[in-house]
Amino acid sequence: MNLAKGYFESINNYDFRWTDIQKPTRDHMNILGEQYPFHELNLDDCLSKVHIPKIDKYIDHLFILLNYPVNAQEEKMEDEVPKVSQLSIFVGGNYLVTIHQSEIKPLVEMLQLCKSNDKERERLMGDSPGFLLHSILERLVEDLFHRLTKIEGNLDDLEDEIFDERTKSARAKEINLLRREIASLRRIVIPLRGRIFEITHEINKFSKEDLTSYYNDVEDHVEKIMETLEEAKETIEIYKDVYFMLGTEKANKILSILTIIFTLSIPVTVTGTFYGMNISMPGRIESPPTFLGPYTTMIFVIIITLIPTSLMYWYFRRSGWIKFN
Repeated sequence: MNLAKGYFESINNYDFRWTDIQKPTRDHMNILGEQYPFHELNLDDCLSKVHIPKIDKYIDHLFILLNYPVNAQEEKMEDEVPKVSQLSIFVGGNYLVTIHQSEIKPLVEMLQLCKSNDKERERLMGDSPGFLLHSILERLVEDLFHRLTKIEGNLDDLEDEIFDERTKSARAKEINLLRREIASLRRIVIPLRGRIFEITHEINKFSKEDLTSYYNDVEDHVEKIMETLEEAKETIEIYKDVYFMLGTEKANKILSILTIIFTLSIPVTVTGTFYGMNISMPGRIESPPTFLGPYTTMIFVIIITLIPTSLMYWYFRRSGWIKFN
């Protein structure tokens, strides 16, 4: 069913229904309010872009609000860092309703698979909304694993290239993007871990079998994701510090070279300044050049400047400030 924008789709299995709404509108919420005993404040929450994850518990149903990453390409944005989309879930004795502003691919693909394949519908939806919710959460967590695999691959690439001076400048943006992506996923996974723990203790009211072991398995997967994210966070922070240190070291080398060049040019500058003044000095053009021929002035200035410059150069080499390796 299409209403103004987005879509409103439903699929049945045994004696319960799964309804999925993408890009919800007020018309969608009015239909849900007529069909189910949902609180109007929860329906309003579904229309919001992003809320803090939470679970509202009622006698006959649960309202679950989660955040989930969506690709920038799906949102038609240039930024490569995943954006956060809200996923709202109502689960009761004979229904499960999912509502999301953006296209959450694992969820949409699962819905289409259930619609097109009866065998997969039986396997994924099971015989209760509680089992279906487990299948949805499992799919979402698996997608998070895929995202983490890409992050780990990018970190491995950085490990070899961050010390390459030819590519460091090009890697600065990648380091920052990875930091933002890891931080974004952590903001999603940390609340998700707590919400799944709460769902585990409430979901059996909406299932014909004990689903505790299924949800404990999802909890374990989320814990592994959290551990991997913490390791990735530490790794990217190390890479950031190394990049900063290498960049600072390179800048210091450039500044030291420029400082040495400037220092070595001081004798020439000072001598040239004196000879440009309107005072009598040995070797000036006004003085008849006799003892070294017509180039007496130039030779005299060169000797005056070479002596202190050579002494400074010798001192810098001895102090280790000038190296050729």
